Amino acid sequence: MQKTVLGTLKVAVPVALGIWLVLHFYRQLDTDQRTALFEAFGRASVPWLVLSNLLGWLSHVSRGWRWRYLLRHLGHKPGFWPCYHAVMGGYFMNMLLPRAGEASRAAMLYRAEGVPFEKGFGTILAERAVDMVMLLGIAGLTLLLQAEKLDLFRTRIAAFRAQQDPSSEGGGLGWWLLGLVVIGGLAAAYLVFTRPALRARLMDGVRGFVEGVRSILRTPDKGPYLFHTVLIWALYVAMFWVGFMALPETRHVPAAGVMAGFIAGSVGIVLVQGGIGAYPAFVALIVSIYMPDGDGGIIRPEALAMGWLLWVAQTLMIIALGGLSLLLVARKRRTP
Repeated sequence: MQKTVLGTLKVAVPVALGIWLVLHFYRQLDTDQRTALFEAFGRASVPWLVLSNLLGWLSHVSRGWRWRYLLRHLGHKPGFWPCYHAVMGGYFMNMLLPRAGEASRAAMLYRAEGVPFEKGFGTILAERAVDMVMLLGIAGLTLLLQAEKLDLFRTRIAAFRAQQDPSSEGGGLGWWLLGLVVIGGLAAAYLVFTRPALRARLMDGVRGFVEGVRSILRTPDKGPYLFHTVLIWALYVAMFWVGFMALPETRHVPAAGVMAGFIAGSVGIVLVQGGIGAYPAFVALIVSIYMPDGDGGIIRPEALAMGWLLWVAQTLMIIALGGLSLLLVARKRRTP
């Protein structure tokens, strides 16, 4: 019963929060802005979005290749394609269930190449630590690029918070969702401390993470690993930047605005399952600061359209290619 409730909350809370964000930001637009939003969708340049997705796909290819360096140091030599399919399948599963991507990725590599789950999972967690360092580095660089915009950021965020009336329907739902998040966190902590089996699995994950970090520090392929790490994040930023070319109104957003929007979108993906609702909203909230003043309101409809176009394009790619990878791994029979 407890597992069922906790599992339901893990799925329902992020989805509900994403839906609330979609409805909330849509309600912030007046009639003319809503018209401009849908007109922007119609003006989007598909070739630019395709190129953006191609860059995103190359980053996933690079991630699959980079993974092999850590696994090789642990005594395993999986092929590129099994690693790539595990990466893409993990992204697909992560869209369905919170934090399921890492475990699914390790499980798929075990099925395809026989790499022990704990070792594969540990290297994935170590990768996440490296990714966090890269994201924080990009965020720090972004702040340096726009020190003059910090006051405007604070004003925009304050205006957004001022619109969150706790007595309103949207505000009330937001407080309910916050309460559910807190309850879910407390329930997870309770299960960890009261279930020895669950605690043992958690400790196995910690040990795997430590082993993964050691593999990064001790791998003889530090140069190639660092190259692919930089390449992955350069492709992420390029994917985001090229997507801005899809709309005339966003083509002239300065580099500082693109970088700030990239960080905002990354935060949205972390906070809400799959970034639904949060990714477009956070991107629009920040990018609008760098666009010419519109007809009032916190966000520009074209910026919101840009956020949605990027999110939809990336999501469709993950569904198509991630689903294909899952199918191919499921059909593979590992040979000793």
